[in-house]
Amino acid sequence: MIRAFLSRQSQIIGALMMREMATRYGRRGGGFLWLVGEPLLFCVGVILMWVFIRHRGQSDVAVAPFVMSGYMCLILLRHSISFSISAVNSNIGLLYHRAISPMHFFVSRSVLELAGTTLAFIVVYLALLVLHQVGVPSDWLYLYGGWFLMWLMATGTGYILSGLAMRSDVMERLVPLVSYAMIPLSGVFFMIDWLPEAVREKYLLIPFPNAVEMVRAGIFGDMVTTHFNVGYAIASALVLLLAGLLLIRNAEGYLDVE
Repeated sequence: MIRAFLSRQSQIIGALMMREMATRYGRRGGGFLWLVGEPLLFCVGVILMWVFIRHRGQSDVAVAPFVMSGYMCLILLRHSISFSISAVNSNIGLLYHRAISPMHFFVSRSVLELAGTTLAFIVVYLALLVLHQVGVPSDWLYLYGGWFLMWLMATGTGYILSGLAMRSDVMERLVPLVSYAMIPLSGVFFMIDWLPEAVREKYLLIPFPNAVEMVRAGIFGDMVTTHFNVGYAIASALVLLLAGLLLIRNAEGYLDVE
């Protein structure tokens, strides 16, 4: 019974992911490749800009892996939020099918975003590896763990904002502002070690910098000093995700599909 249920849900989510790829990127012109190409071009452009305008002697941290790790985490965060907000409105006509619920839209977009951004991260990393701008990751567990926790946090945040937006049109208009506010709170533009010691612990109460620091610890290893709390990051990610799921579930009654 459970196996049949899970199989049915995976089929629905898989079909929605294929539909999402076709509607978002088109059936021609690269399709899924653009899912990778968009963050790839953005990240490479920023890296090149930093390499040319920033003097190498200003910091012991290599520019390319620092920018790559930060901007890929930022892309994952912002895309997860923005695509969650539009998940229902873009697919509301499909709710006439009784087997489909709003949660299917959110899950399919979240998994698609994880797949696309992760693939872009891998491609960027391999490109920098070939160019001798980065080395092999020092700790794969921190790299994988930090990246996955960042996705959970981003997904949970997107779900929370989406659940609130489903209840109020005003909240839907405020989401872009909240998304921009996430940028300085994400910790992608600097290392936590650069902050004054009195500020570090307070800043790490924000969940996102913990995940970003884990990713950087996985890439740089002992070459840099990182600060994070794995237990707090896991707990925060699960709380954000659970809160988001509950808000979306309870907001379904606000939808007008007629």
